[in-house]
Order: sequence, then C-alpha cells, then structure tokens
Amino acid sequence: MSNRTAKNHENNSLVKMLLIIAGTISLLLGIIGIFIPLLPTTPLLLLSAWCYFNSSEKLYLWVMHNRIFGRYIRNYQEGKGVSLFFKIFTLILLWGTIIYTSFYVLNHIPLRLLLLFIALSVTVHVYLIPTYRGKL
Repeated sequence: MSNRTAKNHENNSLVKMLLIIAGTISLLLGIIGIFIPLLPTTPLLLLSAWCYFNSSEKLYLWVMHNRIFGRYIRNYQEGKGVSLFFKIFTLILLWGTIIYTSFYVLNHIPLRLLLLFIALSVTVHVYLIPTYRGKL
C-alpha cells in the first residue's frame, strides 16, 4: 500500500468514526428530545440516520428498522409525514411543559413570551408536517 493510499484509508476511518460518534450523540439527543419539547427530535433522528448512512451500513440499517423510531424516520424521509398520535403527543408535551415553565418557574415576562412564541412556532411546524394515516 502506498503512503498516499494509507493516508486516505486513515482519513476515511477517522471520518467514519467521527460520523458514528456524531450519529450516536444525535440519536441520544433525539430520544431525549421526545421528552424535552425544545430539543428537536425529528432533525436529530434524521441527522443520526444520515451519519450512519455515511459511515456504517450496519448502524444505518439498525436505525432505519428499529421498532421504536425506524418507521418514524422512514415515513418522514419518504414525505409521508408523522402519525396523528405523534403530533398530539408532541403538542400536549410541548404545551404542558411550556405553560408550566412559563407560569410556575419563570418570573421574567420577556422569557415567558419567548417560550410561548417558540411553542407557537413549533405548533405551526408540527401542523404543517403531513399526517401519516397508514399502519403504525
């Protein structure tokens, strides 16, 4: 193996390792985002799938066929959208957390307004995502 080929192989291995690490961190944050409304679940899960696609076929297939979020990622990527259950669950969790935080934790009115604006923006975003009506 020539020196140049060895360097390219080392660079490719390093890039793949960094993508696997980034994909795993993104996946963990996406899962946490299911329960913390201000953490964007969908972009993090999509980023995770992209990182795995570009680094590890095994991890990519695992994330795409995972029984918990695989169908969610595939439906979103294919433009089918997300289920009505997911939309309702997301909005209930979002608004419950925002209202509780705004009125029981924060005393600063501009921060309350900012949180309410964010919640409204996320609500519009969720509304605009197509509703998948196929088999769950």
